Amino acid sequence: MAAMACGVLAACQSEERPRVDVFRPDYRGLDASMLDVLDTGGLVRVRAEMGGARDDQDVAAYARCGAVAFGLDRGFGFARHVATNVAERGGIWRADAVYSVSPDLPRGLRTLDAEVVVEDCRTRGIPTV
Repeated sequence: MAAMACGVLAACQSEERPRVDVFRPDYRGLDASMLDVLDTGGLVRVRAEMGGARDDQDVAAYARCGAVAFGLDRGFGFARHVATNVAERGGIWRADAVYSVSPDLPRGLRTLDAEVVVEDCRTRGIPTV
């Protein structure tokens, strides 16, 4: 009877387990530059390229890390996202992003503290400029 119960239980279990994809990002490079510089801040443009992204959010995070670190290196402790365009072709993801940067906390709800963002990038293993 015990053998029959085990057989019934085994039949209830799924034979196939869901496939879990391992995230293996291939960070291929960042190119960051200031578009406009003022004493009160400026605009940073970043172009990021990576393979192994799961979706557009991975390459957008890579671009964010690059933009914020680039601004922080130039004395701008805060940033705000302006726009990001993402495209994928042949498994290679590219992001073209613009962030405003400033030495002081800008107005608005969606501001980024550069030191906090850069530390998060390091913790997640995302390279910066």
